[in-house]
Amino acid sequence: MEIRPERGGRITSLRLDRDELLDQGTGTDDPDALGFVEAGAWGWDEMVPNVAATDSLPDHGEAWRIPWSVVESSGASALMRCSGRVLPWMLERTIGLGPRAVSVSYRYTNQGAVQLAAYWCAHPLFRYESGMEIGLPDREELAHLPEGSSMKVFLAPGSLDRVSLGWESGAAVEVGWDPKLTPYVGVWVCNGDLGGYRQIAIEPATGGNDRPDPAEPPPVLGPGESLGWWLEVRDARRQV
Repeated sequence: MEIRPERGGRITSLRLDRDELLDQGTGTDDPDALGFVEAGAWGWDEMVPNVAATDSLPDHGEAWRIPWSVVESSGASALMRCSGRVLPWMLERTIGLGPRAVSVSYRYTNQGAVQLAAYWCAHPLFRYESGMEIGLPDREELAHLPEGSSMKVFLAPGSLDRVSLGWESGAAVEVGWDPKLTPYVGVWVCNGDLGGYRQIAIEPATGGNDRPDPAEPPPVLGPGESLGWWLEVRDARRQV
């Protein structure tokens, strides 16, 4: 795993033996761009406090463009944090590398004086291959998107706690989460759209509809309160 703290804490590479799992993009890397795609949509970011832009919140939130602080690090773990500028949130992310899994734990804290919706969405952009294994029931069309197209689907809240992905090389992972803590899950697939990106993202979230939405709200925290949850990416290759 490789991480750039100054680039919004972006995880730029995640390898399983010789296989790169994350989309490496199209060569665009401009964190000062207004939009997320224009800035370079690749690697693994955290979407806080929104995904879809609103009148007051920027495209894909704040966390992807704010420099993160490294609090602790070693060869197998890292604790990092960042704080919002538009809204008074703080996100802490602890990554642990094990022999067969990457374990990530999160803590979101309201640093303000009034209540705050604790919205977070995972945004790991894995490499997409046409015909790849995508372990979702009744969603075969996602593995066979036409060239130059993209699609996002939202799963029924709390309906799954894991999704598997498999590539032609034999690499395979399982993305897992606790549906009681992060019940809302979106799946984004892009096959050559948006300037040529080929990626698939499994996106557990604390709230629904890509933003703090009263219809599918995230937890609301009082001043000083915190919320914790976790995410894992597991080696899912068949063991011989």
